[in-house]
Amino acid sequence: MRLFFALWPDPDVSRQLAHLAGQLRLESRSRRIDPKNYHVTLAFVGEVPATRLAVLQQVGRSVQAPRFSFECDSIEFWRESRVAVAAVSAAPSGLLDLGTTLTDAIGLPRERLRAHVTLARKVTQAPVPPAMSPVAWRATNFSLIRSDTGGVESAYTVLDTWPLLDET
Repeated sequence: MRLFFALWPDPDVSRQLAHLAGQLRLESRSRRIDPKNYHVTLAFVGEVPATRLAVLQQVGRSVQAPRFSFECDSIEFWRESRVAVAAVSAAPSGLLDLGTTLTDAIGLPRERLRAHVTLARKVTQAPVPPAMSPVAWRATNFSLIRSDTGGVESAYTVLDTWPLLDET
């Protein structure tokens, strides 16, 4: 199983991101991401045996992190990855801390979290970013996701979801 922890947008955030993606002028071979697959990856686990699922679910249950808000406020082209993303230029500490907590708990090396939502793949030329208003996102929970990459587009299945705590 190929797994990762992520934030999943509510329907309004997903709609706003889809509208933004629809405004991108992309070359014909680029592939827009289906809005049902929009997410912010917190910690990429990778390929693991099914026997490790219970351990990862326990990690999710054990996280005690507060809710937080952030904004996708710019469009970026990542040439190496060949993707266009809605980026979070000023990730709040709650987002960064949640990513670090999960990464540490599953024993992965720490990397700088570049919070973003992928809008298109196979992009070879930087799209002209449309004028945009920031897309405000209120994170109230996080999920463990299985990624199946056998088809034309990855299929994501939410395996478990845990609430973030009310702010005090």
